[in-house]
Amino acid sequence: MKTQLVLIIVFVIILIIKPSSASSSTTTNYNVLSFGAKPNGVVDSTKAFLGTWNAACSSSSNRTILIYVPKGRYLIGSSLAFQGPCNSPAIILRIDGTLVAPSDYHILAKVDSWLTFHQVDGLSVLGGSLDAKGSSLWACKSGAAAANCPSGTTTLKIMNSNNINIRNLLSINSQMFNIVIHQCKNVNMQGVKILSAGNSPNTDGIHVQSSTNVEIRNATIKTGDDCVSIGPGTKNLWIEQVTCGPGHGISIGSLGKDQVEEGVQNVTVLNTVFSGSTNGFRIKTWGKPSNSFVQGIRYIGASMKNVQNPILIDQNYCPQQNCPGKDSGVKINDVLYQDIKGTSATPVAIKFDCSSKYPCSGIKLQNVYLTYRNRQVAQSSCSNVKGSSAGLVQPDSCI
Repeated sequence: MKTQLVLIIVFVIILIIKPSSASSSTTTNYNVLSFGAKPNGVVDSTKAFLGTWNAACSSSSNRTILIYVPKGRYLIGSSLAFQGPCNSPAIILRIDGTLVAPSDYHILAKVDSWLTFHQVDGLSVLGGSLDAKGSSLWACKSGAAAANCPSGTTTLKIMNSNNINIRNLLSINSQMFNIVIHQCKNVNMQGVKILSAGNSPNTDGIHVQSSTNVEIRNATIKTGDDCVSIGPGTKNLWIEQVTCGPGHGISIGSLGKDQVEEGVQNVTVLNTVFSGSTNGFRIKTWGKPSNSFVQGIRYIGASMKNVQNPILIDQNYCPQQNCPGKDSGVKINDVLYQDIKGTSATPVAIKFDCSSKYPCSGIKLQNVYLTYRNRQVAQSSCSNVKGSSAGLVQPDSCI
């Protein structure tokens, strides 16, 4: 009986150990330190990171690849492209340290992106920080010689890639856009945090364009431009539990700058918080002919705290001089605003400025309660819009 008991205990231990042993045997590990990366923030580790990626990506093994970046600060002194496709069905980039750009913004400011993943399938980026050192470029753009300043670079760009997971990534001090998702399918982002100054120009938090089935959840975004910007060709986008402010809100567009342009459809935004932002939910299109469109948009559950334009459709968008001044050709249809409450920093809390040639249609307000400062009555403004309201709507609906 005693022997049988011992055998049972041994068998149970084997069952407990076996899964972790099997897991390690199906993963091939690559450490950037082994390829010469230096975690001191001084020595340029660009070649070491590229060498690590090339070795991992070209591995003939069918195992999951783990690329590990230990704690420390790693100077990435030039544009770094992680090129696919790779042989492995899954690559995990685990970052416990911080990737740091050069202090001199001129080094990167003329390239499209600092860090780029291209044609990669099954990528997971877990943790880590990206410090693009953009504050000196922001200062240049706000100074007397702003016309001579370079435009800057995007911190992280993922292009032509599928089945992407990004978890708990921190992006700070981006020169321009923080994260761009372009021509991708099946992207899941959770726990992303983005920090840039409220006066930092063109530092969109997350930009999605020409992509399908993208999810953004549990993100905190503080920036000088749109917290989330949604460009042409975006389809099936899910945004949930995003906190925005400072920033320019969650914006669809701008659309219609080109006469032939893809539209935006099936966007759901749930349970968001806006604090001190320029906008809350904004749709912006150029006042010129275009075949673009916006349809199937759901804004549900939002808290607005001192937001300048909580709900805005602007079909005469023009952030520059010499505006086209024509009727926007972008057709906006089927947009729901539901369960939205809070305070507007301006008297007009709801503004629909739609195209006279193609009026907005299917606009619905349901249980929207927005007040002006100190609970004063706010106003709504409507031009060329058709729709309906239901439940408690304050300010009074002008639809």
